[in-house]
Amino acid sequence: MVKLRLIALVFVCLAAGVLQAQDATPEMGRSAPPDTAGIQLVPVASGFDRPLYMTNAGDESGRLFVVTQSGKIWILKDGTTSETPFLDVSNLISPEVFNAGYSERGLLGLAFDPDYADNGVFYIDYTDISANTVVASYQVSADDADAADADSATILLTQQQPYANHNGGQLAFGADGYLYIGFGDGGSAGDPQGNGQNLTTWLGSILRIDVSADGYIVPDDNPFVGDANAKPEIWAYGVRNPWRFGFDMATGDFYIGDVGQDQWEEVDFQPADSTGGENYGWNAYEATHAYSGAPAPADMVLPIAEYSHQDGSGISISGGFVYRGSMLPQLDGVYFYGDYGTGNIWYAYRDDSGEWQSDFFMRNSGNQISSFGQDEAGELYVIDIGRGVIKRFEPAS
Repeated sequence: MVKLRLIALVFVCLAAGVLQAQDATPEMGRSAPPDTAGIQLVPVASGFDRPLYMTNAGDESGRLFVVTQSGKIWILKDGTTSETPFLDVSNLISPEVFNAGYSERGLLGLAFDPDYADNGVFYIDYTDISANTVVASYQVSADDADAADADSATILLTQQQPYANHNGGQLAFGADGYLYIGFGDGGSAGDPQGNGQNLTTWLGSILRIDVSADGYIVPDDNPFVGDANAKPEIWAYGVRNPWRFGFDMATGDFYIGDVGQDQWEEVDFQPADSTGGENYGWNAYEATHAYSGAPAPADMVLPIAEYSHQDGSGISISGGFVYRGSMLPQLDGVYFYGDYGTGNIWYAYRDDSGEWQSDFFMRNSGNQISSFGQDEAGELYVIDIGRGVIKRFEPAS
């Protein structure tokens, strides 16, 4: 049996009591594991070139938007892919993406403004031709709801990337209406620049900004506002490469899949009522395990789940979402995440004693999982980058 380490809310301290598990009671726990029998992954679309992400616009249109690494966003509706891309920024993307081989650069993230139905504004995250991370806003075309105005770009922020990997790239709006932005630690291996524990850089952090005005402003209640030794945009830090995070549609709780170094992958959690400032420990710790030899940070927050490279479980986590659809009511409130290398998929939930539990949903699903996706109804999807296929969680026929 593949070993999966489960992490309880009441956690045995690893370093003189300084480590803490994230505490919250967002909803009643489950009295038993979810019934995952009779669930299958059904292809709903194919033919995409290196799809990295999929999301919806929250505009009741039923459309899904598929992000490809090479700089294009495609519309998927009722199983049909648009003939032309919604947006094409391939001319802005790092040329490394178009060479054969693995790359962590490209068009990496997409989020639609909570008022998109009225204002037509959305946001993308990409690595540009100079290998910098860029977060920019765009506007939908005034004449065509299925096409963006490619000339409407406004750059919100830019971050120089010291290495080619760990670009982060995830964007998501929280229930508070603010935009959350994921930055990796800058790359290489082992965080050689020490960015994970450095609050004077965005690298190794998750930012939270208010985009309701021109450009952006920093929310007054961000945890490091007024701290001369910290970037005020930072909401949480101590992450290595937060490859996909998302908010529970029902509770507003925040789940973060953070890619590990050589041995451990982790899922981090923030309750909806968090005031920010969480430190997830990298690079002093890799998940719950000492890494650099530095003391455990006094404010370190433990992950709710982790899995090992050593037992064959996987090599790189792809964070997912909490299921809130109607097709599979037995999964309501259950969080799903997977591994890019093995295709393993897990679920996690809080039991009725308040402890986090996690187990396999599907071993070796046959997918190279770059991301999960969610539609407006809360149904859940898997994105297979290797085969260019989008699959949906459905009851077995």
